[in-house]
Amino acid sequence: MTRAEQITADWRSRLQTELSRSNDTTRESIIRWLLGAELDRFDSYTPERLEIEVQAMDYRYRILIQRYFEIPPQRAYKNLIQRLGSMFVIRNKISTWIALSRDRQTTVVDVLQEVIQDLLQNDKYMQEQVSWIAQCAEDARLRNAIVLTATEEYCLRPIRNQPLLVYRFVNYQKRTQRGGMTQVPAADFIRLVSEEIAPDDSEGSVSLLDGEAVAQFQEEQAQQQQQELRSAIVKQFEDYLIEKVGSDAAQWLQLYLQGKTQEAIAQMLDMPIKQVYRLREKVNYHAVRVFAQKSQPELVTEWLGR
Repeated sequence: MTRAEQITADWRSRLQTELSRSNDTTRESIIRWLLGAELDRFDSYTPERLEIEVQAMDYRYRILIQRYFEIPPQRAYKNLIQRLGSMFVIRNKISTWIALSRDRQTTVVDVLQEVIQDLLQNDKYMQEQVSWIAQCAEDARLRNAIVLTATEEYCLRPIRNQPLLVYRFVNYQKRTQRGGMTQVPAADFIRLVSEEIAPDDSEGSVSLLDGEAVAQFQEEQAQQQQQELRSAIVKQFEDYLIEKVGSDAAQWLQLYLQGKTQEAIAQMLDMPIKQVYRLREKVNYHAVRVFAQKSQPELVTEWLGR
């Protein structure tokens, strides 16, 4: 059984309990939406990355159930507006802009609705999501509920410690300053770049895909991959030590990687300090001279061979 099949089976069992009043078609539509189109990707994930993906699916599912599933369309849309409008940073920016604009009759809700409409019409990611949701769910009511769920989750994604919706509002603000809030010239939509933002503390626009952001993301990804690789190597080396040296060596390794001193390790293992030092020499020998030759020599030397 592949990972995708296992995840599908887990969700199917869960939804049969939690959505027992819904039919099989509804439950299968939700499962298909949660898993996404490329099911083969699960097999390439590390256990840590897979756990993050499963948590993300659970997060989207809880949004759907709490605010949109089997809710009348008008009420569901109102729930979306209330949820996004309840974010202080978003509400504050919109309120400040309205206070400085000529149109004092406009409300935060009015602006928020136009920003969301603009997002659904022009953002490439949301267009792809709407297309995918249409493939997953034939029922119009369920399809609308899932679209609202995807919209909320996307709008609240953190970008530079702020919800993504804040940047979409800044783009919207720049365009409406030229054409009026409800009279945006049609030609302007041709020049729209959905990733563009204009931070308050700088002049001009900045892409969310600028070099610094990309470099930071790549660095974080590299660090995550290194951590996952380190965890895998440590586990392999622990198994090796248990087989070749003994369980005491594996325990020493665990304590050593936690930053314990040799004296502290001796107390915790209830061993003479000389025996602990000899154990350290054995572990170092096997790490550098034997194990490292078979599995990532540079990493093993750096992490285990000290």
